[in-house]
Amino acid sequence: MKTPRRQPSSGLARSRLRARSHFGATNPRELAQLRARLAEAEETLRAIRGGEVDAVVVAGKAGPQVFTLEGAEHAYRVLIESMNEGALTLTPDKMILYANQCFARMIKRPLEQVIGGSLRRFLSAEDRATLRPLLKRAHKSGSKIQMLLIAGDGSQVPVQISIRRLAKNAFHGATFGIVVTDMTEARRNEEILRMLSRRLVQAQEAERGRVAHELHDNITQLLCAILVRSQVLADELRTCDGPARTEALKLREMLGQTAREVERISRGLRPSVLDQLGLVALLRDTSTAFEDRTGVSIKLACAQLPTRPPAHTELTIYRILQEALKNVEKHARAHHVTVRLAQRGAFVQLAIHDDGIGFDSAHRLAKRNGNGALGLLGMRERAAYAGGALEVKSAPGEGTTIRAQLPLINTASLGGGGEKKPCPHPG
Repeated sequence: MKTPRRQPSSGLARSRLRARSHFGATNPRELAQLRARLAEAEETLRAIRGGEVDAVVVAGKAGPQVFTLEGAEHAYRVLIESMNEGALTLTPDKMILYANQCFARMIKRPLEQVIGGSLRRFLSAEDRATLRPLLKRAHKSGSKIQMLLIAGDGSQVPVQISIRRLAKNAFHGATFGIVVTDMTEARRNEEILRMLSRRLVQAQEAERGRVAHELHDNITQLLCAILVRSQVLADELRTCDGPARTEALKLREMLGQTAREVERISRGLRPSVLDQLGLVALLRDTSTAFEDRTGVSIKLACAQLPTRPPAHTELTIYRILQEALKNVEKHARAHHVTVRLAQRGAFVQLAIHDDGIGFDSAHRLAKRNGNGALGLLGMRERAAYAGGALEVKSAPGEGTTIRAQLPLINTASLGGGGEKKPCPHPG
């Protein structure tokens, strides 16, 4: 006996008929598209399960919507939000995809006003132009630069920006990770250090002046008095007292040499010629003394300056020349030295060149403990204290050139700070 076949319900039968009718009408192109979409969906699910996806963009009636997968990025977000530095994710067109709370506090804006906007909003026109080539260079290697961010209240925040290219994603292409370090405290500490350094230089110059005064007014005077007495003693000794008279004459000569050496030290500590006759006379006197002492020929060319530089600028120029000639005497093995003083716009430039053995200037300045390295650094710091800049160019066998450029107007003083305009490169 045959069991009667169970008939499907009318609703289910109609549904199956519609499905058969639909698939029966589907052409091969539509089937291929459906298979491709199914493969894409399966690949997306695989990436989500594997932790390769942090967010999903879904197209809807209100436009694309971003759904963040909390589990995929939670550990990283906790780490970045706990940083004391700003963190950004940037698209190539400088749109901010992500920013942490530290960056929002840094620029004094709510986080929702930061994400989705352009980083250009927080940069000056000059820094915007600087950022573009940095992003291009970041494709090959990381980049660092210091710039100013414009905060929500209009204030400027000095920062250091470190840029690193991140992996590409399907929605924005190559992105950039940026770490923003607030340099406000560092700049404040640098300014305090500069102020203390200026005061140290001022105290050194004051002490040098005091010691020079003591040497000139006391020690030199005593030596001159002893020299006169020794001359009287030598004159009173009879010719027959030959050995005694010879010793007296030798004593007089030694006293004369000692007096001259003390006077030279006194002039080096605080040259009275600078106060009495001016900078050019002092440079000429220093060059002549160097040539007489070392036998190295020196050519001095000084242009007529329209106005006399500030006292601390003149003293800085003298100290730089003094240190440069000392390095030539000790290390350069030079035969000729050229010194030039000229005006360059609102600045006075001192250039010193020798034909000595030279050195690797980049290596010497970086090492900071080679022969003459501390002297070069001291010259550079002195130029900076006076509101100027100093450049050293040298190579083995090619001699050395030192250029210092200092302002002709009183933009800084040894005893105080004040806002200074940057000095152009002395090259």
